[in-house]
Amino acid sequence: MKKTNARTNSKSGQIRIIGGRWRGRKLAVADLPGLRPTTDRVKETLFNWLQFDLQQARILDAFAGTGSLGLEALSRGASHVTFVEKSPQAAKQLQANLELLQAQPNSLVITADALQALQAGTAQYDVIFLDPPFGQNLLQPCLQTIEERQLTKPGSFVYIETEKDLNYAAPAHWTLHREKLAGQVLSRLYIEEEEL
Repeated sequence: MKKTNARTNSKSGQIRIIGGRWRGRKLAVADLPGLRPTTDRVKETLFNWLQFDLQQARILDAFAGTGSLGLEALSRGASHVTFVEKSPQAAKQLQANLELLQAQPNSLVITADALQALQAGTAQYDVIFLDPPFGQNLLQPCLQTIEERQLTKPGSFVYIETEKDLNYAAPAHWTLHREKLAGQVLSRLYIEEEEL
């Protein structure tokens, strides 16, 4: 008997949408090593920060993973979310969740490396979510690419979730708008200012 396989195959976590039109909906997530959904506590803080800036916003959820942040933004009135996720399995589950919510017209799932997707990017976004895997030194090159490719504009927000001790340099014309430490996770929300 292959009990271990049966148990492994049935393993699947869930995320919960905490606000907006899909409030309370629970969605399956792929059981993958290193997949680290943003906690409800951190998510609630972030969306309190952004509550007046999501209506009709165009959003990029880089390192989407479960898609927790982008799905929450769609639930709260964002006009379109582009999800970038490297894992085909996670991207497939995310696509299935978007279909379940009938959100395909307002979303796009790109199965790709987030940094490469940013380097190929041409669109500008109102909000970018950056929650890279911890310990892989991906954040700084992403920030540099966002600035070089002009993927934001004055008034755009960039949310960054990192391990608390990570040092990085945000572009000079981004102002730290909000910041919160929850356990080992540091959340920061920047807003892009007009360059002088």
